[in-house]
Amino acid sequence: MFSRTLFPGRFQPVHNGHVAAIRWLLGVSEEVIVLVTAAQYSYTLENPFTAGERITMLRYALRDVWDRLYVVPLDNIPDNSLWLDYIEKRVPRFEAVCTGNPFVELLARAKGYEVLKPPLLDREKLQGRIIRRLISEGGEWESLVPEAVANYIKSIRGVERLRVLAATEYVVVNP
Repeated sequence: MFSRTLFPGRFQPVHNGHVAAIRWLLGVSEEVIVLVTAAQYSYTLENPFTAGERITMLRYALRDVWDRLYVVPLDNIPDNSLWLDYIEKRVPRFEAVCTGNPFVELLARAKGYEVLKPPLLDREKLQGRIIRRLISEGGEWESLVPEAVANYIKSIRGVERLRVLAATEYVVVNP
């Protein structure tokens, strides 16, 4: 059992795969640092939700285990080789990194961290880009996210936001 594990992600939006991975992690780690990456980006097709909105989604989806989570928003930096150094200065100590991303795995192993790979649920559908596309095109997306997250996205007019972003040819990514 690890005392603390890092779980980085953009969570655009929080979906059932994220929730399952975090719950799985809580079976092998006393606490989980949920790192909300790309915190500086919002209102783009790739990053439609603000860091605050993503944290709220996590709170609604994981309310029953919230006391075992550290949820930390973190801006991206331009130098990938310094990414974990940057993280280590901004979060509590952790022993392992949980990721399904081969690049994050490479960076974590280079720093000597143990890498945990969560079981992936229905990876064909449970991907943020697929869910964002379904939302923007009027497809069936609500079953892919926790009910509380779907309700929250609708309450903040996230569906309309994604449709406008998808219909807009020019989107400012890095102003």
